[in-house]
Amino acid sequence: MKTLYIAGPMTGLPEFNYPAFHAAAADLRALGYQVVSPAELHDGDTTQPWDFYVRAGIVALVGCDAVALLPDWHLSRGARLEVSIADALGMPVRVVEAWRNSA
Repeated sequence: MKTLYIAGPMTGLPEFNYPAFHAAAADLRALGYQVVSPAELHDGDTTQPWDFYVRAGIVALVGCDAVALLPDWHLSRGARLEVSIADALGMPVRVVEAWRNSA
């Protein structure tokens, strides 16, 4: 079973885009994937600085097998960094919809 890390935009979006992260996580789990979502890492705490969340996300990312991208991921500095790391590590990176279609 693959463990997917969800990457996408958060900063500056309503509710930090948590609804999109939660929906993608639920869909992917229903298809049998294990999922790591940054929106679930800190019990909803959004009071820390940006680098705190990015560092924690990177730690979580490297323990996964692949990355699932939310829409507009490329607009996020953090998600672009996560994709760059995943690429460097040879991890498959696809949009969420592609993971849904390949389950």
